[in-house]
Amino acid sequence: MEKLLDSIKTLRGSVGPLVNTRIKEFKGIDRESSYDLFNELCFCVLTANFNAEKCIKIQREIGEEFLTLTEEELAKKLAELGHRYPNTRAKYISESAKYKDSLKNIIQSSDGKRLREWLVKNIKGFGYKEASHFLRNIGFDDYAIIDFHIIDILVRYNLIKRPKSLSKKRYLEIEKTLKDIARKLDFCLAELDLYLWYIETGKILK
Repeated sequence: MEKLLDSIKTLRGSVGPLVNTRIKEFKGIDRESSYDLFNELCFCVLTANFNAEKCIKIQREIGEEFLTLTEEELAKKLAELGHRYPNTRAKYISESAKYKDSLKNIIQSSDGKRLREWLVKNIKGFGYKEASHFLRNIGFDDYAIIDFHIIDILVRYNLIKRPKSLSKKRYLEIEKTLKDIARKLDFCLAELDLYLWYIETGKILK
């Protein structure tokens, strides 16, 4: 673990300011805005098994139309914008639209742990990774976004064995490992995720 800790510490001077800016953006989302919350939920639906940078561009392009397009219209739009799974993602987003007005109340009445369970249960296309991604992007900072980038790093530093699949139990075990790393750095998991993503990709996204 020490080698990974040292790698992250060397990035604090150069990458730290951008990480801090991104965390402030996450914390600054308006949780009273049904549009902002649903828009971010749609983004996280789109990112599953697809390129995050392309999803950011798609999110910006569609914007408020996430609230108004029919499933068929959204699928067509996603296809035009180059999404890999336009029909499936349009279906998931359209089915999730029933929560667009109640989402802020659900968020306000739940702690992060219960909210993540609710998201996994009720939002089509959401597993623990996508639910954690959504939570991070709306300002909850202690949930790990475990994708292949993160797994690759942890395996490379001999911190975990590569999982054959990510069951809930295995996800939470890996999340605990990440919490241990974050604690040693005095980071929240949201900060650690951005540093790890930078180590693996050279980019700070969302």
